Amino acid sequence: MKILAIADEESKYLWDYFEKSKLEGIDLIISCGDLDPRYLSFLATFTSAPVLYVHGNHDDKYEKIPPEGCICIDDKLFVYEGIRILGLGGSMRYKPGVHQYTEWEMQKRVLKLYPKIWFRGGFDILVTHSPAYQLNDGRDLPHQGFKIFRRLMGKYHPKYFLHGHVHMSYGRKHKRYDKYEETNVINAFDRCVFEFEAEEPGKELE
Repeated sequence: MKILAIADEESKYLWDYFEKSKLEGIDLIISCGDLDPRYLSFLATFTSAPVLYVHGNHDDKYEKIPPEGCICIDDKLFVYEGIRILGLGGSMRYKPGVHQYTEWEMQKRVLKLYPKIWFRGGFDILVTHSPAYQLNDGRDLPHQGFKIFRRLMGKYHPKYFLHGHVHMSYGRKHKRYDKYEETNVINAFDRCVFEFEAEEPGKELE
């Protein structure tokens, strides 16, 4: 299965210079947050692939302008073609606002999902907005990752962990690809295409 992961910055390649052929062969689109809802709706219009999303910390506009034709997987375990996808959007709380959480608040969200995770026997892809703590995150509070994400990977060993939030354009040398134990970690900033079956997704970038 070929998956297009996107986050944080609308891809000019897909939006400004769009050609329908650029989405050919894509089986699933996953947004890791902080994208214009009209951008997600636009992509959903030109593909038969489902467009899934979690909220980023700047996605309060989704309440007024929801991404039409897209599926929110925040706080859900969504199954597509047998692939189990767990969604946990938002960032570390650094100021008043929606889609921001303390470490304990994120842990409570995960606790509510444990029955679904148990029922499904785990999950294959973890989709978040923020990175995991000390795994491609920032040391400043707004860009610090969550410790609970590391625990989820350590316990359930999903094949992939997709996140955004830490822009690769920041100049902090954030990695596109990383590894945590058995999990392939992908920073979805802008856009990234990978094969779900790939053992080394870094070699699958178009």
